Amino acid sequence: MKINRIDHVGVIVNDLSAAKAFFLNFGLKVKGEWEMEGELMGYAVGLNDVKVAYVGLGTPDGQTWIELIKFYTPSDEKDIQQPFANTLGIRHIAFAVEDIEAVVANLKTKGTDIFSEIQQYEESYKLCYVRGPEGIILELAEEIK
Repeated sequence: MKINRIDHVGVIVNDLSAAKAFFLNFGLKVKGEWEMEGELMGYAVGLNDVKVAYVGLGTPDGQTWIELIKFYTPSDEKDIQQPFANTLGIRHIAFAVEDIEAVVANLKTKGTDIFSEIQQYEESYKLCYVRGPEGIILELAEEIK
């Protein structure tokens, strides 16, 4: 048995347009958009009466893929939760970036919530956390060479 890589990360959202715009502003590229519904889809995800829309986004080099997923049916009864960095479960997506200062400055001009200033971790990384729509947290990491 051999595990090669993470294929993609799925992010469930209510406002597909806002989440798509956030990731496009960040620098990802749309790789595909599609809708799915029916028994097979419901069976695959363990729900009934499933209808979903997807936006697939990737880094310019094609190495990283994120699927933004909007469930038209069934809807989540709890609505959007605003997680904190210590909330249990998967909490953020980390991106390796170049020139973290420029990336953060660009995101600030687009109104992104920068909830930690750029910090240096030892002599290895500069790090910053930002929040997008619906509580999506990104960690930005620039390796110090």
